[in-house]
Amino acid sequence: MALLDLLGRRWALRVLWELRDQPAASFRDLQARCGGVSSSVLTVRLQELNAAGIAVALHPSGYALTDRGHDLLRALAPADEWATRWARDLPG
Repeated sequence: MALLDLLGRRWALRVLWELRDQPAASFRDLQARCGGVSSSVLTVRLQELNAAGIAVALHPSGYALTDRGHDLLRALAPADEWATRWARDLPG
């Protein structure tokens, strides 16, 4: 699976973002942080992120980013900075 295909799937970036904090997040914590994500979609996204080497299940404590996942967040930081500037500059 191509990385952009994975990240473009509904809830994937949100799950990635919510995993940025330590310590590991439980499934219920992630579901609460992500608001409206169903348990079935969250399960699939976590499986996909795990298969891509971006997240890992830490039984029984929950889910966390791998080193590769943290590298990905650092790579996405310029896009986050751009989005912050864009949102600030919107009229209204």
